[in-house]
Amino acid sequence: MASLNKIFLIGNLTRDPELRYIPSGAPVASFGLAVNTTFPASGGEPKTEVCFVRVVVWGKQAELCNQYLKKGRAVCIEGRLVYRSWEQEGKTRSTLEVKADRVQFLGPRRDEGTAAPEPAQELAPQEAGGEGPVDDEPPF
Repeated sequence: MASLNKIFLIGNLTRDPELRYIPSGAPVASFGLAVNTTFPASGGEPKTEVCFVRVVVWGKQAELCNQYLKKGRAVCIEGRLVYRSWEQEGKTRSTLEVKADRVQFLGPRRDEGTAAPEPAQELAPQEAGGEGPVDDEPPF
């Protein structure tokens, strides 16, 4: 039986990325993403729903996200859904999050006054061994 676990999201960061290093030394960053959906409600007036998603990024991409992304910045995420569960204070906790394979920075930076260079628009996945841009357009 065939299966597919692929997700594309475009939204804005709800908080600055949090970078940490696991015991093996690998960097991992996490941040929240708000994805808005607008649709016509009864009466024809537009209604907006917001979906909040936790995103986890590994490797060099994690360090670059921590360096260049801030709350409010628009990004395009390509990745897969991951379900995790753990025990905390005698209770089983669980979460559904997105493990990002690619992060594309969208729109202008919020801190235009800094001299830091903007990284490549799209960061290639670590598994592919790439570090630069892959394509200027989102894949959809």
